[in-house]
Amino acid sequence: MLHSPVLVLNATYEPVNVCAARRAIILILKGAASAEEELNGTVHAASIALRIPSVIRLLEYRRIPYEARALSRKNILIRDRHTCQFCDRVLPASELTLDHVLPRSQGGKSTWENLVACCHACNNQKGDRTPAAAGMKLLRQPRPFNLHTNRHLIRLIGNGDQQWRKYLFF
Repeated sequence: MLHSPVLVLNATYEPVNVCAARRAIILILKGAASAEEELNGTVHAASIALRIPSVIRLLEYRRIPYEARALSRKNILIRDRHTCQFCDRVLPASELTLDHVLPRSQGGKSTWENLVACCHACNNQKGDRTPAAAGMKLLRQPRPFNLHTNRHLIRLIGNGDQQWRKYLFF
């Protein structure tokens, strides 16, 4: 229950992020946020019992600059939705690798535009070649993970949670 996703709203009710319920409870206890929607579960401590939040709102407005997320394996897998970008199979993170579209041996860099999630079989098939040279095709052109991508993912995660619907207006 403490790992369930919680929608984080700015003080202006604009969705800005998704965090784990544990982090949301910490923000509430610190006085940095308040619960807008709650789940049925409760967390008990020595002197307090708190209902687990589903949506929290920051009490002070936080300016969210236009920024791309850090380039990391985790963020590449999130961007590609844990889907091999060659064979379209959805796999757990442990069964996916990162593939350089233009291999490093041919001058390819480790950038958002050159890294994709790839299963082991497709990575072995592609080898040290470009997708065209290997006779393979990318499902989607890789792009940076920006604020628009982040909001799209918030919408996808919130599709199953009715309590989030009224806050996801974009």
